[in-house]
Amino acid sequence: KLLQRNWIGRSEGAEIDFKIDQSDQKVRVFTTRPDTLYGGTFLVLAPEHSLVDLIVTEEQWPAMREYRERTARKSDLERADLSKDKTGVFTGAYAINPANNKKIPIWIADYVLIGYGTGAIGGVPAHDERDLEFAKKFDLPIVIVVQPTGDEPAFGFTGEGIAINSPVINGLTSPEAKKKITAWLEERGQGKRSTNYKLRDWLFSRQRYWGEPFPIVWEAGSHRSLGENELPVVPPPLEDYKPTGTGEPPLAKAKDWIRYSEKARRETNVMPQWAGSCWYYIRFCDPQNDQRFVGEEAERYWMRGNKPGGVDLYVGGTEHAVLHLLYARFWHKVLFDLGYLSKPEPFQRLVNQGIILGEDNQKMSKSRGNIVNPDDVIAEYGADAFRCYEMFMGPLEQMKPWSMRGVEGVARFLARVWRLFTTENQAGEWELSPKLKDVDPDKAEQKIMHSTIKKVTEDIESFSFNTAISQMMIFVNAFTNAETIPVSAMRTFLTLLNPFAPHLTSELWEKLNINFKPVRGDITEQKWPVYDEGLLAEDEIEIPVQVNGKFQGVLNISVAATKEEIINAAEKLPKVKQRITDGYIKVLVVPNKVVNFVTK
Repeated sequence: KLLQRNWIGRSEGAEIDFKIDQSDQKVRVFTTRPDTLYGGTFLVLAPEHSLVDLIVTEEQWPAMREYRERTARKSDLERADLSKDKTGVFTGAYAINPANNKKIPIWIADYVLIGYGTGAIGGVPAHDERDLEFAKKFDLPIVIVVQPTGDEPAFGFTGEGIAINSPVINGLTSPEAKKKITAWLEERGQGKRSTNYKLRDWLFSRQRYWGEPFPIVWEAGSHRSLGENELPVVPPPLEDYKPTGTGEPPLAKAKDWIRYSEKARRETNVMPQWAGSCWYYIRFCDPQNDQRFVGEEAERYWMRGNKPGGVDLYVGGTEHAVLHLLYARFWHKVLFDLGYLSKPEPFQRLVNQGIILGEDNQKMSKSRGNIVNPDDVIAEYGADAFRCYEMFMGPLEQMKPWSMRGVEGVARFLARVWRLFTTENQAGEWELSPKLKDVDPDKAEQKIMHSTIKKVTEDIESFSFNTAISQMMIFVNAFTNAETIPVSAMRTFLTLLNPFAPHLTSELWEKLNINFKPVRGDITEQKWPVYDEGLLAEDEIEIPVQVNGKFQGVLNISVAATKEEIINAAEKLPKVKQRITDGYIKVLVVPNKVVNFVTK
């Protein structure tokens, strides 16, 4: 919600006009940091910006048109993805920075959305992470104009500091510089103070076939909505739903469908793909209901009554919080206000997963040549190894570099799991290991089994998948050299490993069912194992032993041992025995902590 609050939030700044070089056109840009104006070295327009067609040069027209077409195939969510590589095309035109009268290039890029702000941004790469990434990609100038007051480097500094390389405001603090540069722009008619809200109306129509038609008709120059008895509006079948080339949507081809009456015509635009994404989770509650979008009983059970209710967990990038989840909340709250839903909030928790980097610790991209094709990895190591390695790389929310050596390591672990259950006969066929027996686990085996159940269960709940896999590696190590392997313990282990390596565990589960008394149901239908806290208690403890305060060794002894038993056992340690041959004055025993002999 904090991300959404910041996205919607009120921001004070300035609207600044950049004159187009050799033209009477202007580009208006809103910024919260007018104090960095001298560091502006480029402008970026949304590909759909109305000025693009007017300013693009003939030489750049083909590249611009191709880029627009590629952008049109992307959703707004894809374009706003903060983790993707920046792309763009130079328009061939320049603007004049009003602070220093320098010419700066005008680019178009898909990460600038026409529905947000003015559809244009000023690039200040020295003090904005996104602008810096864009400038590095296209070798654009970088000018430092804010000096931090602390020890931080000025390059890439995004906070407030002291204005430098900015004649009108040099030496002023950022708040002072903002006020002065804004007043200076107002005096020159090149800008003005402005209070802006980050949230903007988002274009909610698309000129394509696939999408929900609007329940609206046009009549006598105005529009009206259809009545509930005329819903839903279903798109008509079309033999050809490709773009018309005339600017009209594909639905314009359905002449009979468009004609609602003698004087009324249906709306031919459709809703964007994220319209359905705003309420799909509600439909999941009651997908077979053909009378309404969700039944009251099913909605109350899933969205209100079950645990805290609603969507328990949503895993997605930060862009989801400020786009998809924000608009889904809007839809949800409208439906709640209308009485169709029983709970005002749909989502309980959002987790932002970290980016997987290339082996060179850089973002994966075709230009860097560091992309990892999952199909290639799966073909060589298998889907389970690929899946397990992704979860073994590190904490879910951290950025992590890919490593083929890591994949190989996980593949070796899964091979050890396979060999724990099977053995290769003389014909080269794999059969169940003769070590597997239908016997009860001994005390030590029960302890490692229940420790693993506890660790894996808790780690899955906290998304610590890497440490869950580490614990299962410990389990495999504990049983690898055993003379007898209890089948019941192995079935428990397979159930724990199944979410991580579903193919391998399903295969081994079936082998156990064929050779031993079968367990009803597939492995995916088994109840999750529950650990017994009583079986996790330590039977023995390690106590450091000292003579005159100097460490002499470690005593392994039962947790139930008495003070006398501890002293007697400690006296028999080789190093201790050597140093107390002449006896000792006293012995200090701190239960479960330390034993210290004080000699004469």
